[in-house]
Amino acid sequence: MAVSEETIRRAVEATQLPESLKNALIDSCIRAEVSRLELDEIVKRAVEVYERSLMEPCDAAGVVAAQSIGEPGTQMTMRTFHYAGVAEINVTLGLPRLIEILDARKDPSTPMMTIYLKDGADREKARKVALDIEATPISSIASLDADLNNMRVVVRLSEDRLKERELTAERVFEVMNAELKDCVLEQRGLEIMAQPSEASYRSLMQLVKTIEGLIFKGIKEIRRVVIRKEDDEYVLYAQYSYKSTDRRTRRKLTPLEQVMLHPDVDARRTKTNHIIEMYEVLGIEAARAAIIREATDTLREQGLTVDIRHIMLVADMMTADGEVKAIGRHGVSGEKASVMARAAFEETVNHLLDAGVEGTIDELKGVTENVIVGQPIRLGTGDVHLVALPFRDVMKRAAERQKD
Repeated sequence: MAVSEETIRRAVEATQLPESLKNALIDSCIRAEVSRLELDEIVKRAVEVYERSLMEPCDAAGVVAAQSIGEPGTQMTMRTFHYAGVAEINVTLGLPRLIEILDARKDPSTPMMTIYLKDGADREKARKVALDIEATPISSIASLDADLNNMRVVVRLSEDRLKERELTAERVFEVMNAELKDCVLEQRGLEIMAQPSEASYRSLMQLVKTIEGLIFKGIKEIRRVVIRKEDDEYVLYAQYSYKSTDRRTRRKLTPLEQVMLHPDVDARRTKTNHIIEMYEVLGIEAARAAIIREATDTLREQGLTVDIRHIMLVADMMTADGEVKAIGRHGVSGEKASVMARAAFEETVNHLLDAGVEGTIDELKGVTENVIVGQPIRLGTGDVHLVALPFRDVMKRAAERQKD
């Protein structure tokens, strides 16, 4: 017989579980309509599992996290994932991707944006957004010929391709007229002639190269967009290129910012696997969440399971100072306060020489430096100080008081 909701609440509230776990447990038990015997067993098991998941005081959290991520890392493959049926789209996975994440690379090898739409169920709207954001170079809508006899470039537009990309010959002419300098343009239907002001082979080839680099629609950095249906909505996957620069000197919007400004894009859910761009656009908390998500997904894709708390600890270390830092000599490891710890990692001689010249003092508070000098480390029992008298002294003093 199912117990009442009040009985379930009393049984769960009597435990020392966190509030979020209590609420989840209460909801699950109410939905399942458990009996008294089942309720007691469920609460008992929940408390046991929770207590097993707790860390012991003075536990070496960093060492355990390093082991827990490093050991599965030895089983990871070095490969690139290709989207089915789309040769142009590929994503770096496995060990190379994990290294990119922990190195906080400013230019990852395959940045990929996941774009959600406000009206995700509409296939036609998804196609329109894809056309709006995917870069349209001249090669997608026309053919180029260098007319050496007349020293001009002939652009022959394809009517079908223009229609497919929702462009017009007039729009192409406008873009070319605005972007090309020192040349004369002439339009005849679907043909556009461009003649450089200087009649030389070098000027002609330079003009061809310039026209090939023009973007007539979309975002310049987004090379390819794929539409995929996931559950009940269409999601866009965009492969693009973006190298991070100093935010204080950056003068143009990043590709992620440009996509998020599109009226049909759901900016709240749209994301990228480019962690530094996430930091630049959405801040340090978003970057931390991206590190956790990307590292977890990379390990899971390889069939490896790592407790998320280990990854969260690494993400916290990388973002603790308000900016994303790499795990390495140019980031977290290279900025440790201890000279010994820095020297033990990389560039040993340089660190020791610099410390000697500057008269640096090592307080020997960390693990590495204490291992180097042969002292007990301040972890586990090594971080506990005796504050009580030995038992024999207590008994001796008690006996003396009895005599008095």
